[in-house]
Amino acid sequence: MNAVELLKADHDEVEALFAKVEATDEREHEALFQKIKAGLEPHAHIEETVFYPKMIAEGEEELVAIVKEGIEEHRQMKMFLKELAALTKDAEKFEAKLKVLMEDTRHHVKEEEGEMFPRVRKQFSSDVLDELGAEMEAEKRAFQKSSTAKA
Repeated sequence: MNAVELLKADHDEVEALFAKVEATDEREHEALFQKIKAGLEPHAHIEETVFYPKMIAEGEEELVAIVKEGIEEHRQMKMFLKELAALTKDAEKFEAKLKVLMEDTRHHVKEEEGEMFPRVRKQFSSDVLDELGAEMEAEKRAFQKSSTAKA
């Protein structure tokens, strides 16, 4: 799977979880949050360690600017994930933060899919994106394995 397809598949998975949150009772949200966290953390990791560095090193100026904004959005998302993980007993604050996490993540995805990915497809060959995708898949498996070992 090429790099853009891999990231898009992750986006679709997390969006499906967001839709479940919106369609379910608050009592189910803590368990759904754990799945969201399990989806977002490896996704952010492979973007930050493999995808974004390649875009910054070899992308044109506008792509680099979009990537740098994405890095900042990741920082904020990871902060929310950490805070939500610590808040699971305080339902009122939890629900508010979960809603903001979902809104911020949807904004981030919209920018990546609407602005970043078209530029990436234009600037990088399908062979490069396939190689990058394979590297990202391997890194994702390693990250998930190490995260499971820590848990």
